[in-house]
Amino acid sequence: MIRRKGLRSIALAGALMLGLVACSNGDGDTEEPETPTADNGEETSAEGDDGENGEAGGLITIIVNDPSNPYWKTEGDIASAKAEELGYEATVGAHNGDANKENNLVDTAISNESVALIMDPADADGSVAAVQKAMDADIPVFLVNAEINESGVALAQLVSDNAQGAALGAQHWVELMEEEGDYVELFGLPSDNNAQTRSNGYTTVIDQYPDLEKGGEEVADWDRTKGHDKMQSLMQANPNIDGVISGNDEMALGAIAALKEANAFDDIVVGGFDGSPDAIESIKAGELAYTVLQPVAVFSEKAIEMADEYIRTGEAPEEEKQSFDCILITEDNIDQMVGDFIFDEDA
Repeated sequence: MIRRKGLRSIALAGALMLGLVACSNGDGDTEEPETPTADNGEETSAEGDDGENGEAGGLITIIVNDPSNPYWKTEGDIASAKAEELGYEATVGAHNGDANKENNLVDTAISNESVALIMDPADADGSVAAVQKAMDADIPVFLVNAEINESGVALAQLVSDNAQGAALGAQHWVELMEEEGDYVELFGLPSDNNAQTRSNGYTTVIDQYPDLEKGGEEVADWDRTKGHDKMQSLMQANPNIDGVISGNDEMALGAIAALKEANAFDDIVVGGFDGSPDAIESIKAGELAYTVLQPVAVFSEKAIEMADEYIRTGEAPEEEKQSFDCILITEDNIDQMVGDFIFDEDA
């Protein structure tokens, strides 16, 4: 059962730590702890004590998708900064949607004796084995942003409520379209469950309005360049487009670029999803109609807090799957953005 959590405001003090943090080899001058003994003087085994009444410290490995995308960069930056704040070392790697590369990064995390693994999985099915391998190596795994298609493997799966966010965005998009017109859709990476969840959410809302006609759909893999190129193809097949609904901001911004190049952008309603910094600037410029903010800052930080709790106490989260509500960002509330992917509800 998914527990929904409301988005809370986050204030970040100072700049986020950027880049990779070197892995410690443990070569310092700390003394070796004495081997515990029983009352009869015999040595006792320390096996089985990991994660029980432990201390903060050690390496937390963070694996994101593609840090060239500001959404995933923020995911890694915030998780890394929070880990260091709590007394850990942190290293950030990227799989770029490649499950084989992800598997190699997990192997590295194991060989580096990571005390926890925070991972945005590359593939809903293909990442299951990598997560299981880390757990079998006694490395607790906390997934963020995307889920895997198997429960009971990772200790937690923390995601945005993509169905709620998609419905929120689609309803606003319908209003801006005045409930009629021809439109096209840009679909995200098929191996990511979020792509289908968002598309389903759009369809559920839009199908209620018979005067909205879908002319086509293209897969653009969350990528701005592909969004641009696929939008060109969609324009050729559908010259009378009134609106574009996109699975994420990057594809939406690519679509806007293609429409502008073709001098066809006037009065086209383009909607996005993620709440990226570039999307915010595009809304301010009067181009992107809206975006749906995923609370990446919230669940990235929460995953680290859960990992810390588990390392220190051995207590796993009560519920594995937890979702976080998305927020609609429009020109009316955009001034409440206080940083990348951070929305101040009290502003």
